[in-house]
Amino acid sequence: MFLTITDLEQLYTKHPEWQMELVEGKIIVSPLSDYESEEIGTRLITFLNIWVMSRQLGRVTGSSAGFILPNIEENDSEKRNLRSPEVSFVRAGRLKKTKCDFVELVPDLMVEIKSKSDIIKPLEEKIQLFLQLGSTIGILIDPDKLTLTVYQLNQAPVVMQNGDTLTLPDLLPGWELAISELWPPEFE
Repeated sequence: MFLTITDLEQLYTKHPEWQMELVEGKIIVSPLSDYESEEIGTRLITFLNIWVMSRQLGRVTGSSAGFILPNIEENDSEKRNLRSPEVSFVRAGRLKKTKCDFVELVPDLMVEIKSKSDIIKPLEEKIQLFLQLGSTIGILIDPDKLTLTVYQLNQAPVVMQNGDTLTLPDLLPGWELAISELWPPEFE
């Protein structure tokens, strides 16, 4: 049975606590994030949002924001995917006014954060899909290895680690983030 975004919305009204995506007509229910990966996502959103909001560059969202993606092969609006990156950024000119609904666009930046239950390959495939559909940059954060990998279409991935600084000059000119700032602190 091939499900649609309408089907997902109906299921969501019955189960708003579920994190769901629609992938090729199938509803995928994701488990809760582990505490560490959620904290890393929150830290990244905070660092991004401080820069973006003060300059009115666009919108930063977390893992509950759904994006209705264009269909690669067909023009059938019923067969589109609804996906949700852990962190996303959309330039102001592409989404001038927020809406109380899923948005029909591909974010300029999308980030996936590996949780303890995740496997890297599906996360990389999701990033590649977003890049093929129009995202400028995809990022994969792996807390197990303390790495951040930057993906761009038709370019080799760039792996960063502690001591490196993330910059995104094409999207966020002047913004910098020390990779070490992503990792949750340890309190004594």
